Amino acid sequence: MSQAKNHADLQIVGMRCASCSSRLEKALNQLQDVTAVVNLATEKASLNFNPDITRVEDLIKAVHDTGFEAHITRDFVAEKAGRLHAYRQERLRFFISLALIAPMVLEMALMVFEVHLALSTWMLWALATPVQFWIGARFYRGAWASLRHGSGNMDLLVALGTSAAYFLSVVIVLFDIHQPVYFESSAVLITLVLFGKLLEMGAKAKASSAIEKLIQLQPKQAHVERNGEILDVSVGQLRPEDVFIVRPGENVPVDGIVLEGKSMLDESMLTGESLPQAKCTNDKVYAATLNHQGLLKCRATAVGSHTQLAAVVRLVEQAQGSKAPVQRMADRISGIFVPIVLILACITLFLWFKIDGNFSYAIINSVSVLVIACPCALGLATPVTIVVASGLAAREGILVKDATALERAHKLGVLILDKTGTVTIGKPALSSLIPTTSSNEAQLLQIAASLAQHSTHPLSGAIVGFAQTRAVSPSPVTDFIESPGSGLSGRMDGASYLLGSPAFIAAQGITQDDSMIQALQRQGQSVISIARDQVLLGYIACADQIRPGSRIAISRLLKMGLRIVMLSGDNLATTQAIATQVGIEEYIAEVSPQDKAKHIESFKNKKTLVGMVGDGINDAPALASADVSFAMKQGSDIAIEAADITLMRNDLNSVADAIDLSRVTLSKIRQNLFFAFAYNVLGIPLAALGLLNPMIAGGAMAMSSVSVVSNALLLKQWKPGESGVVPNGKISDSDRSPPETGMQRV
Repeated sequence: MSQAKNHADLQIVGMRCASCSSRLEKALNQLQDVTAVVNLATEKASLNFNPDITRVEDLIKAVHDTGFEAHITRDFVAEKAGRLHAYRQERLRFFISLALIAPMVLEMALMVFEVHLALSTWMLWALATPVQFWIGARFYRGAWASLRHGSGNMDLLVALGTSAAYFLSVVIVLFDIHQPVYFESSAVLITLVLFGKLLEMGAKAKASSAIEKLIQLQPKQAHVERNGEILDVSVGQLRPEDVFIVRPGENVPVDGIVLEGKSMLDESMLTGESLPQAKCTNDKVYAATLNHQGLLKCRATAVGSHTQLAAVVRLVEQAQGSKAPVQRMADRISGIFVPIVLILACITLFLWFKIDGNFSYAIINSVSVLVIACPCALGLATPVTIVVASGLAAREGILVKDATALERAHKLGVLILDKTGTVTIGKPALSSLIPTTSSNEAQLLQIAASLAQHSTHPLSGAIVGFAQTRAVSPSPVTDFIESPGSGLSGRMDGASYLLGSPAFIAAQGITQDDSMIQALQRQGQSVISIARDQVLLGYIACADQIRPGSRIAISRLLKMGLRIVMLSGDNLATTQAIATQVGIEEYIAEVSPQDKAKHIESFKNKKTLVGMVGDGINDAPALASADVSFAMKQGSDIAIEAADITLMRNDLNSVADAIDLSRVTLSKIRQNLFFAFAYNVLGIPLAALGLLNPMIAGGAMAMSSVSVVSNALLLKQWKPGESGVVPNGKISDSDRSPPETGMQRV
């Protein structure tokens, strides 16, 4: 029988790159009966351990021994405050460093115009020293921690390169050697790397925003009935079996069962159902759902971490904290690149001293090897390209939150599309007016609008909105009654009218055309029946409209080689109808929010990268679980926070554009990495042979950076819509869906 294990989440401070997280994960997994997963993006370690052998304090000590800081994960507010403080401190250091290197940069810039500012070497030394040893202390600490555990990382490369340039300059100044100094190279390089780290921290600062916003959906207070009185108490004080009141316009505080009252609740954040759900006695209600209409008295059944909302939060957190097999090429190569460069530098020093006998010349040549191997271009190859690509994407209304998304999107094999609000607009619209011989279209619309004007139901809104486009004025209604989720009734001009679902009308003993109703429902439409004094007047059909551009976007995505699958919480008939209209062959209907995430995982288990496009809170777990996630801007903030890429235009063509941009971006990254290493492959042998002094080596290093940046800027030639079948990124009117107010005859 296996020993039950405890679970702990540790917040890690000090991880710089993928090799850092791998080193820490390896160290933690070497502890007895400990299983650890370290996530670089969330900066967390998720651990399962045997409490009889290991304590949390032992885990924290192991993290410290590996060269990082750790503490038990605090609440979201505290963690957010800590990240904000760290970001501000890092930003302060960057601006101080920028101020210190400003005279150096100005001197180099003026030299282009043959204007010599001529800062003294002592002044350069004074400016570079705080940058090297105060601002750059983090690189020395990271390099030392890496060396202690027998590995190399970017910190080690930065520390070696800048130290070589700095200490060579110190030797030149102290011993009055007639060689140029390289204080500028070391100080500017540290500042540039620090700027990149600052951008990275800014991106990570929002890592937990999705979970935080999900938690904020739950109200802070609840109205509890105790001893016949209604008291306002903190939601945290609610216990199972407590009786609470939910007023119209308020959110439900905890999960419960309705004891008294009738109302309509918006449960879209949990179920994905776009229409409010009718609630009456013995029906279940869930935390954070919105009460639209009546007063409800409920009994609490689940509170705190046991609510459905908490379950969704856990799904998002689990997906975000799971281990992704992402490895940075530069960090992988640096593991062997650094020791090779060190060996070559030592060999250069030894051989030149042995051959020439001039120790100073041997030092200069060996340092030239280190200087030309400085990882400036290597460090810029990926981030500069990502910065340019992100700017291009933003210009086209594609907001990229995580650079990893651009690196992964080009490898997507499966793209999962949520139906409501993604493929479709997510707002029901009147699609058909079908009068019987007892009425006509004008009368049917006028009667329906008169009754619907007093209801807040989305289908009522669709009827009233359509009537307004036809300049139809509703008539006064008396004795109005709304049966939540079923229908409306009232009197006009001395006659009684009914408007509601076919089941609601059938319950009044009124005969309907079942075959027509079923035909409409198979087309994915919601059917409303209307009757007057027990006589059927006709039907109104409402349907969610296909989002403009969805058909052409899906055609583009299919031609890009993607497998498209649509998921929906709606019934099979509706899902099938929408899929057929937009050209999707694979679809899965009646899928709950939790099951959406499971379907994502099932596709990922087939060794293919999976993308997800959604728009609602209920999509958040699936979005967080996908390798690359896209959110429509009109969707909830939760979906946007959980997604890697936000589509500001609410157009699926933006997904195709984002994937195409990813493919172009990855091509540029590979080119830049080639340029970065090509300079080293060509330059290191020349430096070792004494054909490059440190100044030329430094110039070659600078040129490698210029080539990388210039190549990245060529990305600006990219235009959206040039892949697939959309010429010049334009969609013609013939490619768009019919207008939302379009009528359809059955």
